[in-house]
Amino acid sequence: MLQQHSENCSQPLLSRSKAYSTSCGGFSMGGNTFFVPSALFAENRNRLCQHLKEESKVAKNSFILLQGGDGLPIYNTDVEYNFRQEPFFQWAFGVKEPGCYGVVDVHTAKSLLFVPYMPEEYAIWMGKLPTLDTFKGMYHVDEVHYVKDIATVLKKRNPSVLLTLYGVNTDSGLPFVEAAFDGISGFNVNNEILYPVMAECRVIKSELELEVLRYVNKISSDAHIQVMRTLKHSMREYQAEAIFQNYCYMVGGCRFFAYTCICGSGQNGAILHYGHAAAPNDKLMCDGDMCLFDMGANYCGYAADITCSFPVNGKFTEDQATIYNAVLKSNQAVMKAAKPGVSWVDMHKLANRILLTELRNAGLLKGDVDEMLKAGMGAVFQPHGLGHFMGLDVHDVGGYLPGNPPRPTGPGVSKLRTARTLEKGMVITVEPGCYFIDVLLDKALADPEQAKFMVPEVIERFRNFGGVRIEDDVIITKDGVENMTKVPRTVEEIEKVMAGKVAMTPAAPLESCKV
Repeated sequence: MLQQHSENCSQPLLSRSKAYSTSCGGFSMGGNTFFVPSALFAENRNRLCQHLKEESKVAKNSFILLQGGDGLPIYNTDVEYNFRQEPFFQWAFGVKEPGCYGVVDVHTAKSLLFVPYMPEEYAIWMGKLPTLDTFKGMYHVDEVHYVKDIATVLKKRNPSVLLTLYGVNTDSGLPFVEAAFDGISGFNVNNEILYPVMAECRVIKSELELEVLRYVNKISSDAHIQVMRTLKHSMREYQAEAIFQNYCYMVGGCRFFAYTCICGSGQNGAILHYGHAAAPNDKLMCDGDMCLFDMGANYCGYAADITCSFPVNGKFTEDQATIYNAVLKSNQAVMKAAKPGVSWVDMHKLANRILLTELRNAGLLKGDVDEMLKAGMGAVFQPHGLGHFMGLDVHDVGGYLPGNPPRPTGPGVSKLRTARTLEKGMVITVEPGCYFIDVLLDKALADPEQAKFMVPEVIERFRNFGGVRIEDDVIITKDGVENMTKVPRTVEEIEKVMAGKVAMTPAAPLESCKV
């Protein structure tokens, strides 16, 4: 169950908007927003230390060194992007300020936080400057020092080795920025041990992490429902995005979003990463358009990733219901089959099998489904992988760590963000889709091995359809899945919600100014 407060803090949450950080140790946006206790991050540090001792047999007096993110200016101006903490640092310390370092003694799990020193005049622009003791109370670490003293503090502990993060993100292909500070050359540094162990810890979520993920999913789910209930034709796509973002921030305290919102309507629903700078959700939504809205909030660094597909006017046509139900059956089949010990590659293939079977039953395809799969027909209609790990990154780390199955080859499966066998405690998205993308349809029709399965005159009818994606965020449990996403999924449920026949979750009450 979602908990609204820390067990160690008896003060009611509604009156904790100013006092929570120093009295309870944790994060909240106040009001009825979720309280994330610092115990979550302490538990993560303990888990990491335990795995390092068990799996890597690190030398005694080894220390983990992590560097947090820095503020980033917008080009050459004195205006900064709204700061978001580096995810590995967030996982271990939960610190919202930029420019920090964290150190953990592997064998005792004692934690040291290093924060930037700010001259007194900074208080003019930043407000009252927190003391070192204030930081210690906010984040429940063992010691707090200034960044400028990091070399001196570490030398007194004479570490045998500093373990730093180094590696490449298998989703983006971008390297991690390895921690560095003035004087680090005087220490023994190992950058090979930490990353695979820490990334694996992030793959398996703790119960406290799952509570945060359930919260951000609840807020994101309710925001999607608010969009469904509010949407009207002759609105623009960005107005749907604004409805979603307003709800998440206004009700859920989610200042950030997990990724750029995808609000595709009509043909834009077939653009997998629509909403980018060159296509900023600006199309006028017309009566009869199918919408594909892929949006998720972020709270305390943790992400949700939900896609809902529905007609803008709230009433499915026969063709829209056909494609929607085909994708829904794929989603439901995976939900039923996914559990510990199951290969995620097999789940992708199952989703494709169901989709192709339904498209054949609807008259878009013909022939044997097994032969279609061998010919790569699944990737013609669903060119992306079935889903991805999710946590502090919307495409979370751990997909292709050493010792796990490598990236598979072949149409569709080569796009999978992990090929791992499912384990209890993983959080993963289930997001089958069906899209009518001209370049893929034309290529398939020109390929004799694929064209023989297609019914051109029926395919042509769907050329301007766009696409359908149904994306849920699930926890792998001991014997199945827990679906954290709570939105209407059947055609009938969607039509009832959009017609106003299902009550909306009421917004949170306004907070009293009296403490």
